[in-house]
Amino acid sequence: MPHKINKTGWLLLCAGLLFFSCASNQYQRADELVESGDYASSAALVEKNQSSIYRDKDAILYYLDRGMLTHYATDYDTSISLLQDGERAIEAAYTKSITQAIGSYILNDTTIEYGGEDYEDIYINVFNALNYYHQNKLEDALVEIRQMNNKLSFLSTKYGELTTSLQQQALADGAQVPPNPDAVTEFSDSALARYLGLLFYRGIGEADDARIDSEMLQVAFANAPHVYSYPLPSSLAGDEELAIPQGKARLNVIGFSGLSPIKQEQTLRIPLLISYNYIKIALPEMLSRRSLVSRIQIEVKGGPRFDLELLEDIDAVAKETFKQKQGLIYMKSVIRATVKGAGAATLDAIGRESNDASTGLLFGILGLGTQIFAEASEQADLRISRYFPAKALVGGVNLEPGVYDLKINYYTANGGLIASFNKEQVPVLENKLNLVEVVCLK
Repeated sequence: MPHKINKTGWLLLCAGLLFFSCASNQYQRADELVESGDYASSAALVEKNQSSIYRDKDAILYYLDRGMLTHYATDYDTSISLLQDGERAIEAAYTKSITQAIGSYILNDTTIEYGGEDYEDIYINVFNALNYYHQNKLEDALVEIRQMNNKLSFLSTKYGELTTSLQQQALADGAQVPPNPDAVTEFSDSALARYLGLLFYRGIGEADDARIDSEMLQVAFANAPHVYSYPLPSSLAGDEELAIPQGKARLNVIGFSGLSPIKQEQTLRIPLLISYNYIKIALPEMLSRRSLVSRIQIEVKGGPRFDLELLEDIDAVAKETFKQKQGLIYMKSVIRATVKGAGAATLDAIGRESNDASTGLLFGILGLGTQIFAEASEQADLRISRYFPAKALVGGVNLEPGVYDLKINYYTANGGLIASFNKEQVPVLENKLNLVEVVCLK
């Protein structure tokens, strides 16, 4: 006789389906507004529909999504507040994971609080640094860059304690412990952070610190060729950013394009050592999102034209920094699936060996049900923020001090014009940091 779902069960099921349907629809509308460049409306939509898009355990996603959208909308005070809330929540979630995650491998990651990805945590500081710059608070901007550099230094050891604790607890529970995958990230320094440090130090007159960041920027390229698989921007290869001719003013432009990666599920099946059965594990993997923007050109009206050059592939950094966490997720998934699979195999074996037909049938059904539950409950955690950019490009030019109108052109790989925007009355002053930020997330 088929199992009947009671009224409460149907209500819970319908509520769950309705929540995810509403969240998906609202995200789609927010994405459309982002693609059209209407960041303020997208941020307002996210705020208005917070409860239908984000669950309580997804608070970090809300802080990051709306924090980035308000940054693009030039609402810098709100962006600072939201990104700082997100940063504090990420830190709290990590602290909680140290004290509580020892026995948590039995829980699917989708059932616990979202703790943020490493690349989200480090780039929070980049955009808060830019928020502070736009408010003429260079000292505060530099604090953000130093904080980002500290986080990058911590990345190489961040998951060691969690991995060891997980392995020890699994052994104590008699679970199969998989080896720790070799997933050490080679990303430990950010060229984008060094670039902003160079500019901010130059802006407050700290020439020696600016020179150090200029050198460290080149070291970052040399030490992570897998991430920085493209040439150093020409304006950074020499001392062009450090030696501005007397009587001239330097205009710097930083451009962001595309959107950071999302996640998709990868399913693997691994044989159980105690039987001929297989266990299913579901792992998240980063998936790049296609961007139309291939080239950004800056026209200084009455002056030169120049192209921005790729400084930081944020999409590549997201994937690289995810390696260590992905290794930990793999270990947790294998241990959890092994425990579930072993239970199903044990029940099935009892049923097969029983001399009583009804008992054998009962245990066989229980074993099958346990195996079906194990299959259905293994789902990858695909949560991730949506509105960090995919690429950061930079460029600069020396000009006569004055006020200029700029035109920003975005092109496809085939040279087709995607969009064109004007920035009027931009002051370019001598002995001052003149940094313009442009964004196209198509």
